[in-house]
Amino acid sequence: MKILTIDDQQLILLSVEKRLTELGYDVKTADSGKKGIEVYDSFEPDLVLVDINMPDMSGLDVVKHIKEGKRNTTRVLVMSGNTDETIITDGFTLGIDDYMKKPVSLSEMAARIKRLIGAPVIELNAQESTSTRMLQKNCVGVVIPCYNEEERLLGKEFRDFAHSNLGYHLCFVNDGSTDKTLEVLEELKKGNESNISIYDCEKNGGKAEAVRLGMLHLAKDLQLDYIGFLDADLSTDFRDFDDLVETLDQSDFKIVSGSRMSRMGADITKESARKVISMTINLIIRTILRMPFNDTQCGAKVMDRSVVPLLFSKPFITKWLFDVEMFIRMRKYFGKTEAKKLICEQPLKRWIHADGSKLSMKDSVKIVGQLAKIAFVYR
Repeated sequence: MKILTIDDQQLILLSVEKRLTELGYDVKTADSGKKGIEVYDSFEPDLVLVDINMPDMSGLDVVKHIKEGKRNTTRVLVMSGNTDETIITDGFTLGIDDYMKKPVSLSEMAARIKRLIGAPVIELNAQESTSTRMLQKNCVGVVIPCYNEEERLLGKEFRDFAHSNLGYHLCFVNDGSTDKTLEVLEELKKGNESNISIYDCEKNGGKAEAVRLGMLHLAKDLQLDYIGFLDADLSTDFRDFDDLVETLDQSDFKIVSGSRMSRMGADITKESARKVISMTINLIIRTILRMPFNDTQCGAKVMDRSVVPLLFSKPFITKWLFDVEMFIRMRKYFGKTEAKKLICEQPLKRWIHADGSKLSMKDSVKIVGQLAKIAFVYR
């Protein structure tokens, strides 16, 4: 049984192809509507699995080509993040057999395909449980800066997330580590090459430069809808990061930034001394920004790919306070009123201060001097 999968996002294509091949189907893929039609005419599949939103040709145009051709009985299953009822109705009018809304699990996808064309006689390696492996609505790139994280890097958590959330690409930036961080990252990448990559910096440039280089690197990947960054210690965990992505997707914001504000029902813990210092620094930052943000320094942010060049093309002038510089660059480009509309500060449900933080109390004092430098340079 032959299946053609058409989607412009390689992260999705690779995951779908792998699973359907394991189930025993003969699978071919295409990363655009036009290529999909070419493959369809020569491959003559039993079923076409197609996305709707593709840059060169809509999935509905592909459906129209199939249903108006000689082999118009070919089964068509749409799998898309587009929830517009008009689009869905148009699909069924054209003759599609089923419509799945992303996010959707691989197991549900397989079950719907089996219902439409049956299962192969022999299933290859199909015993693997995929009930929790989800094809995301959007493709998201995440930069994780790492400097001497050999002991703290939570490899299992990262590996499990990448395995379960098909549509996320994790880019670990090794910031010139002097320990075995790079070896740990190479081991983490094994078997996950499609959605885990490593950007290796020969010299240590600091977190700001590591994040900047990682963001620009991911911005070259056109399949990514959103790009963000996250601390290697996972003080903000993936559940909250996924919430930030959902907020960005459901709004007109360009940036959604996590906030560690204490609030009822949230698990937010900090060392008491650090908490006092943080409150003081945040007060100074709000004065410089002239915008009412409570926690610019949270290490969890996600943004629309369109603003990445604006924010990261030029090096930052400070080592730790690049988040403040990001917001100032937004203010200078869009104006204060519009920038406030484009940036969302979303309280986290959980945040835990991780032992071994690279930022010491002495460093916290230096921050005041760096803030003065920012105020002067961006005046």
